[in-house]
Amino acid sequence: MKWEDMKQLDDGAVKAKIVELKKELMNLRFQKVSGQLEKAHPFKVARRNIARLNTLLNQRKKAA
Repeated sequence: MKWEDMKQLDDGAVKAKIVELKKELMNLRFQKVSGQLEKAHPFKVARRNIARLNTLLNQRKKAA
């Protein structure tokens, strides 16, 4: 997800997206342990998107 797309979401959607990404990260961990995960880059992408969304929430709190 790109930064411009993230900025268009409202706070509720941002929080829901964070929860969704955390679930995805957990599923990736299970796949890694069971040997089903071929590439490791989805970890990096999910963690970065979570960080971007948290940054967006913090910026909005400071602006309010």
